[in-house]
Amino acid sequence: MALVRGGVRYYHTTEAAQRAGISRSTLLRWLRQGRVPLPARRDRNGWRLFTQEDLEQLKTVAEHAEEETD
Repeated sequence: MALVRGGVRYYHTTEAAQRAGISRSTLLRWLRQGRVPLPARRDRNGWRLFTQEDLEQLKTVAEHAEEETD
């Protein structure tokens, strides 16, 4: 479930991955590899929070990854 703070919608890792069309493990691997930038925010539990802008970047990387496998 997305969080809204200050009018900005944030997504946790699992939801961000789902919206980008990739698995959570793929997203975490890409973060470790530096293929996508780390999100700037975390919630009070330390969980990553992705913005819509972050999701657009994830989708772009995912599309390029698909092209590489074709």
